[in-house]
Amino acid sequence: MIRISAFFLTAPFFGASAVNLRVKIALAVAVTWLILPMVETPSVDPFSFNAVGLIAKEGAIGMLMGLFLQIVLAALISAGQIVAGGMGLSMANMIDPNMGNIPTLSQFFLIVGLLLFMSLGGHLILISMVTTSFETLPIATAALSMVFIQGFISWSAHMFLGAIAIAFPIIFGLLLVNTSLGIVSRAAPSLNVFAVGFPALIPAGLIMLILTMVIWFEQVENLWFLGFDTLRQAILG
Repeated sequence: MIRISAFFLTAPFFGASAVNLRVKIALAVAVTWLILPMVETPSVDPFSFNAVGLIAKEGAIGMLMGLFLQIVLAALISAGQIVAGGMGLSMANMIDPNMGNIPTLSQFFLIVGLLLFMSLGGHLILISMVTTSFETLPIATAALSMVFIQGFISWSAHMFLGAIAIAFPIIFGLLLVNTSLGIVSRAAPSLNVFAVGFPALIPAGLIMLILTMVIWFEQVENLWFLGFDTLRQAILG
């Protein structure tokens, strides 16, 4: 139950602040009760030092499994920050109870990403993976697998790679708009480009966001699939 509880506290959707703590506890108890007959539990004295180390290890495994897919959410937030900075909307922030003070576009990307996560059945995939982890990472193992830790460290680089892949089409379009404004400023020096250019970037960015929606939808979907596959490889070793 400690591994499953730590997983539900950090996993996407399950670990959100909007999900009541009592609901998380009830889910952890229900999943534990369902998979308990399939898991070999060692006989350990709960008041021994061995039990303390075992509890810490189980909590670390569950937490790392949840944090694996939090990398995808971090990539969505970074993509929103990149696009908002290019559009001039970096000051338009929202207080998100889960992520803190983030740009409005990051909140939009998060909502789209979580909707895709649910439509792909990501919540069911995560529960099946935490169940499989008891077979490949038994409770009685001495320490965390190095393959598991290395997989998490290498996968964390996708927080930036995924953000660039999502934001690139929009940023490229905004770069063309800025280039056009630079050409106009050279052709007509008397024209106040700053007064025209800054307001023009916001509608141009929104138009690019809509036109490239199919492209970055696919990138977000691929990022979720890659996260599921990387987590599966890390669990299986």
